[in-house]
Amino acid sequence: MTLGTMATDVEQRIDFDAMRKYRLQRARDMMEKYDLGALVCFDNDNIRYITNTYLHEWTRGKYFRWCVLPRDSEPVLFEVGTAAIVKRELCPWLKPENIRPSMPWHRGANEIPLNIELASDAVAEIKAILEENGVADMPVGVDETEMYFLNAMKDAELKVANGYDAMFDARIIKSDDELKIIEISASLVDGVYAQVADFIKPGVRENEIVALISGWLIEHGVDRISGINCVSGPRSNPHPHDFSDRMVRPGDLVFIDIMSHYLGYATCYYRTFAVTRATQRQRDVYKRAYEWLISSIEVVRPGITTADIAAQWPSAQELGYKDEKEAFALALGHGIGLSHHEKPWISRAYSFDHPVPIQKNMHFALETFYGEEEDGARIESQIIVTENGNRVITKWPWEELMVLDPR
Repeated sequence: MTLGTMATDVEQRIDFDAMRKYRLQRARDMMEKYDLGALVCFDNDNIRYITNTYLHEWTRGKYFRWCVLPRDSEPVLFEVGTAAIVKRELCPWLKPENIRPSMPWHRGANEIPLNIELASDAVAEIKAILEENGVADMPVGVDETEMYFLNAMKDAELKVANGYDAMFDARIIKSDDELKIIEISASLVDGVYAQVADFIKPGVRENEIVALISGWLIEHGVDRISGINCVSGPRSNPHPHDFSDRMVRPGDLVFIDIMSHYLGYATCYYRTFAVTRATQRQRDVYKRAYEWLISSIEVVRPGITTADIAAQWPSAQELGYKDEKEAFALALGHGIGLSHHEKPWISRAYSFDHPVPIQKNMHFALETFYGEEEDGARIESQIIVTENGNRVITKWPWEELMVLDPR
């Protein structure tokens, strides 16, 4: 894949119009599958998927913006204040009259009667759209909700259904243009790992590593960072899934997970390093995690299931834990798209009982961990399922434990 990160007139790169049409049609197809009259989405990623619009992360987790997609009709976006006016000019794929100002409510931040009133007003607008399109008597798929909105839907005699199932099923198979963006997103993390490899040395703190990664990625076009884990030395086993202000010391293992988004599409990409030197135990710990990861990648192809992948990984007892619940996420697979975690989910905890078929154009990450005493190693790669197999798109070297700042 040779795409650059900018648009150009001299190469056919990402066809955004085709991608918009693909995503909208996938959402419509899932409304048919789940027999929904409409989708009402509050999750920023679902709003982006349906309407191809975005307002930055300060809106996430708030009832500031939402969209309505009636069956067999066009999406309606409820946007914050003057942002609605801006989008009428900048988003010509939406009808201007379908970009409307929202009036948010605040989940208890105001007096309760005001929240009830505002949520009821929003539901009244939604119901009017449903009635206009003749689907008000059908189930309405809602992806996220809270009690004010849910009660208002009941008061309006609207049938609420789980919209997340429909949206995650829509998003599980990526278009070719989505996969192009996903690979560019991964390539940006390839690039920041080169900066990290030059930066990590004794005396550098975990939070400084996180700051370097964040700044470089934003400078290079990333529009969102879901999180960055940076774990060093004795913090590496058991895995804490975070970062701290611990200072890296000679002989430490350091592992990093980078969860960033380019044009909305996410990464989840771990690498482990040794600092100044590596002991034989550290190399052995790394090798076990690597071999488990490789064995799970090798089986990926259309026609298998998530159970076949999970079967390549160690049990909780092999990892030193009492059960799969306690060891959860140490060997894991998860889809990646506009959200950092989406279908398919892969784990020994549930994939054997609930296997999901693997299909072409799925994109997911596979990640493994092994630890002994104060040394833990974590490795993760992103996989695109191809017609006959798979393609790994995370390119930073991982075949053996890399030593940084050798002495």
